[in-house]
Amino acid sequence: MGTLTMFSQNIFKNILAINELSKFSRSLQTTTVLCKVQAGRYKITTRRDKPLTYEMANPPHYIAHRKSWNSWNTSNLVGGLRPAETVVEDLFIRKFMTGTWHNLFASEVIIKRQHNMIRVAGIVRQAISSRKMYFLIGYCEELLSNWLQCPVKLELQTVADKKDVIFKYI
Repeated sequence: MGTLTMFSQNIFKNILAINELSKFSRSLQTTTVLCKVQAGRYKITTRRDKPLTYEMANPPHYIAHRKSWNSWNTSNLVGGLRPAETVVEDLFIRKFMTGTWHNLFASEVIIKRQHNMIRVAGIVRQAISSRKMYFLIGYCEELLSNWLQCPVKLELQTVADKKDVIFKYI
């Protein structure tokens, strides 16, 4: 009976040793895939027919060199007030604008905060009449001002076609 328990203990020790080795081998990887940087880059298509705007064409490491930030605020600085609330508000503004101006934005929604004022900028297609466009501008400014409890100003520019915003094809 004693030899059976020693045998099972040895098997148990061997299993533990194998588990420890497998944990170590899983945590250490030395492949070249880890050296690649893929974030913010678009995959090149075979026919090179995927359109990119200027903002999309520049990878993230060109921020502050060739392109700018999509949100301008100072809440993320050391001692800044309300960083989490600012991010949630910016997300809400972007969702509200793309939902209200359905399929009309030809660029990203840019949000600039200065003191107590929020300015929302972007490029919109001229697919609707000017009367509807002025109504939507007033509608968005009024609702966002009431919800965010600060003045909101829309700075929209229009283009005739979405192809006018294309910077290059990949």
